[in-house]
Amino acid sequence: MSHRQLHLNVNLLHSGVYASAWRLPESDPRACFDVGHYVRVAQIAERGKLDAIFLADTPAITDRIDYRSFMSMEPTIVLASVAAATTHIGLIATASTTYNEPYNIARRFATLDLASGGRAGWNAVTTADATASRNFGLANVLEHKARYDRAKEFAEVVHALWDSWEDDAFVGDKVTARFVDTSKVHPIAHRGAHYSVAGPLNVPRSPQGRPVTVQAGGSSDGRDLAAAQAEAVFTLAQTIDEGVAYARDLRARAVAYGRASDSIVILPGLATVIGSTEAEAKRRQDELWNLVPIEYSLARLAGTLQVDPAILDLDKPLPDLPLPANANHTMFKGTVALARRGNLTVRQLLRALGGGVGHRIIVGTPEQIADDIEAWFQAGAADGFNLMPDVLPTGLEVFVDSVVPILQRRGLFRRDYAGTTLRDHLGLPRPASRFAQREAGSASA
Repeated sequence: MSHRQLHLNVNLLHSGVYASAWRLPESDPRACFDVGHYVRVAQIAERGKLDAIFLADTPAITDRIDYRSFMSMEPTIVLASVAAATTHIGLIATASTTYNEPYNIARRFATLDLASGGRAGWNAVTTADATASRNFGLANVLEHKARYDRAKEFAEVVHALWDSWEDDAFVGDKVTARFVDTSKVHPIAHRGAHYSVAGPLNVPRSPQGRPVTVQAGGSSDGRDLAAAQAEAVFTLAQTIDEGVAYARDLRARAVAYGRASDSIVILPGLATVIGSTEAEAKRRQDELWNLVPIEYSLARLAGTLQVDPAILDLDKPLPDLPLPANANHTMFKGTVALARRGNLTVRQLLRALGGGVGHRIIVGTPEQIADDIEAWFQAGAADGFNLMPDVLPTGLEVFVDSVVPILQRRGLFRRDYAGTTLRDHLGLPRPASRFAQREAGSASA
């Protein structure tokens, strides 16, 4: 059995995971609109030998932009700039299956994959947001199951398009005037419930074969999509037990789809606040928390729970709430579970969420952060983490310079990259084109 390798991505949330991150003295308020900021963070991540940077995305203004910075620019264009300024770090961008067409997404990510030498990943999301819906001519959000049915077919089409060129389809022989071997470029001829796509793609395969498919979602429909299509999953877990239960469930679902149980890399979100002492880390957390207006945090929480903020009493526990039909089920369930587990008042919950984060927050010294990461990794609750530093770039610099060396000394994390592609970093196989496999099968028949 091969030695398990810890995986670490950084979820590059503009100025940092805390809503107040942009207000700190070292922060640049314009960072979210500055491609140079994303390049600098990626270069720090690459210096730490991290697997990838991860860009979230919502094609709408869904936050209080009068108060905080936000995910603004289209992520694949940002990552194309990052690709030119880096050599190894993986580049994962979010793109919605609800507000795009499969051919466009397949082409865009295949292009990023070629431009980066095989470092691209697509985070497939279904987007449960009414504001985004209205930007694409839809009056309402699609129903939860319908979004996932559409997403599953969408991913199938994208994968088929990425496979539509065999690895040796490009010839480029000047003497014979043969540019492409068209017998190795295949139409996909897809006709399904939601999409009709002829293919082939007009972009050849990259050094890693095709981009890595990432999925973020913990609902039953989301887990089913991940089990069928994903190679890495960004998830939410607040305790080791939750993480272990999620991993077991997802791996069992993958096996039911005929996949190996270890074919998916599971990466819970982890927000970090690091200090040279525990007291210093807590002071930093207090500073960040005190700079978040309570009305902002309350509005953010109400949005996650899909309720009117007026029903949330700051000094009482959460009221009983039904699961919203078309909200983000993962964030809803994670937030409610955190509140119930600690019997927290709304005010205490807001602090535990860092003013509306939703993912687990750990506050402490580099040694304490490393201990926590190791405990989750060894328990099988995670294959690694999507890191969300409190402030960027400073919070990531501290992680890279103080936590990564501890993980390396313990033999948990690489000291250097073993390969150049995102698949190399994640320990994922390079997939062969399904059409090449089909041709080989018919030739041997």
